[in-house]
Amino acid sequence: MPTANASVVDRENLRAGVDEALARHVADLRETARVISADAVPLADAVERMLAGGKRLRAAFCYWSWRAHGGMPGDGREQAVLRAGAALELFQAAALFHDDVMDDSSTRRGLPTAHHVFADQHRATGRRGEARRFGDGAAILLGDLALVASDDEMSRAVAGLPEPVAQAAHSVFEVMRTEVTIGQYLDLVAQTMPWGDPEDDERRARDVVRAKSARYSVEHPIVLGAALAGADEEAVAGCRAVGLPLGEAFQLRDDLLGVLGDPSTTGKPTGDDLREGKRTVLVARALARATAIGDHAAVDALTRGVGDPDLDADGVATLTELLVRTGAVAEVEQLIDELCTEAFAQIEAQDWPEPARGALIALAHAAVQRTA
Repeated sequence: MPTANASVVDRENLRAGVDEALARHVADLRETARVISADAVPLADAVERMLAGGKRLRAAFCYWSWRAHGGMPGDGREQAVLRAGAALELFQAAALFHDDVMDDSSTRRGLPTAHHVFADQHRATGRRGEARRFGDGAAILLGDLALVASDDEMSRAVAGLPEPVAQAAHSVFEVMRTEVTIGQYLDLVAQTMPWGDPEDDERRARDVVRAKSARYSVEHPIVLGAALAGADEEAVAGCRAVGLPLGEAFQLRDDLLGVLGDPSTTGKPTGDDLREGKRTVLVARALARATAIGDHAAVDALTRGVGDPDLDADGVATLTELLVRTGAVAEVEQLIDELCTEAFAQIEAQDWPEPARGALIALAHAAVQRTA
């Protein structure tokens, strides 16, 4: 991730405060697990590994939005905002544990995914039953633990705040959780649908982008920070106007990195999205362009190859070349530029003071210019 984001996350006790809250959670989970049974301690280890690799992007958007709407370091609500940032990180961990199982991803942030780690432990210790099912079950439970923890952390964050502020903040968090879960389901549904009208394919892809990623990655964290500062409806609407297009651009960049990114930087094998059959805007655009010019070979290669779990490196390279040759990669880059133009115009329209304005602008650039 660009240095600009790292420096913004490290300012004003942001990363340290969020990490401290997360460390408390892991310590409490480890002690609870130890008291129940030594066999449960690996759950705490797995949660700790997942949390250690986060960029704290969502927590940073939340914090600097709070600062943009009147929050000051050291005031009575600072700890609430940092704990809300930790709740966002725990929720992301929950989503990633579950997402990795559904996609059968082999790596996350350059390390083996939790369901593979637990399956390997099952095999190494000669346990009974199917190792894969054990690994999947353990990872699902890890996601549940992280989800429960995120709710607990958010409840503690707003405890003691004025009731209208607490209600507004918790409402944002509740809507976010529901949207992401529905978005995850829509992602599963999209992967089961037969290839059809390219416009319909793209509509579904954009629905998934908005529900599963865009709002929870950028829009909701920005709105949450504003809510914790007691911002009015007009200010919250301004946050949404910034957050949704920026969040869409963020996810579209992720889709490009899933195909064209460097695995040593992204932490995931190139082509995983293609093997998993992700119905991205990128793939929808490639099919639309190939269909429009009557390139039946390209259409056939895309519809057969996307979703093939046995796709080898040569197959990934062939599909990647088609994504570039059809102009889909260039079109998605253009769409990212258009969404960024909209988002930055909305930022200009907000009366955000420094240093929060500069921090949010740096975070916005880092979100869409990232390489991981």
